[in-house]
Amino acid sequence: MGAHLLIVDDEADLAATLAYNLEGQGYTTVTACTGAAALETAQQRRPDLVLLDVMLPDVSGLEVCRRLRQDAALRDVPVLMLTARGEEIDRVLGFEVGADDYLIKPFSVRELLLRVQAILRRSAAAPPAPAADHAAIRFGALTLDAAAHRVTIDGAEVALTALEFRLLALLLERRGRVQTRERLLDDVWGITADVTTRTVDTHVKRLREKLGAAADYIETLRGVGYRFRHSPTQEQG
Repeated sequence: MGAHLLIVDDEADLAATLAYNLEGQGYTTVTACTGAAALETAQQRRPDLVLLDVMLPDVSGLEVCRRLRQDAALRDVPVLMLTARGEEIDRVLGFEVGADDYLIKPFSVRELLLRVQAILRRSAAAPPAPAADHAAIRFGALTLDAAAHRVTIDGAEVALTALEFRLLALLLERRGRVQTRERLLDDVWGITADVTTRTVDTHVKRLREKLGAAADYIETLRGVGYRFRHSPTQEQG
């Protein structure tokens, strides 16, 4: 049986269209038109993925995502935010409350299906090598403890989402080597390079903000991608 998806949108026609196309790919779906109904439905049967509209008639999709992350039984369920609001601050807010990806309306059914496939594939896959095979890695002010899924800066713990942790772990593992946005999309998000997205840039920006004193360890190579410093004492170029 295919993955079970919860579609949360107060536009009945759009929800029905999404359900039709997703079921055509072998998924099972259930729909909810309010935030309260979404939370109740998710508690009745844990979905494998939630497609969550930001603008709902009762509470916002951001609040629904926040409550999912606070529920021990649902906190690991992937969330794909759907919204007509495409400003960077809106994407950052979505990622901050724990969304896994962000799709701006109007979007093509093909792109939606690719995002769904990528998120489900990633959630079913093993974590990247640093999180699976290594104990704590110390790099200057930063310590990444893969086993405990914990990051500290100068001894103070930093709260990262699962995706932020995955991104940091991969960059740290490949320190000194340039990682293109396309490579990161493929290795961290599982999204194929032909899908246009600013997901990488938004996550790197948010990750740097959280890393504080260690933010400069992640370098931007304009027009190319990102690189984690080879050495914590390396001079910036």
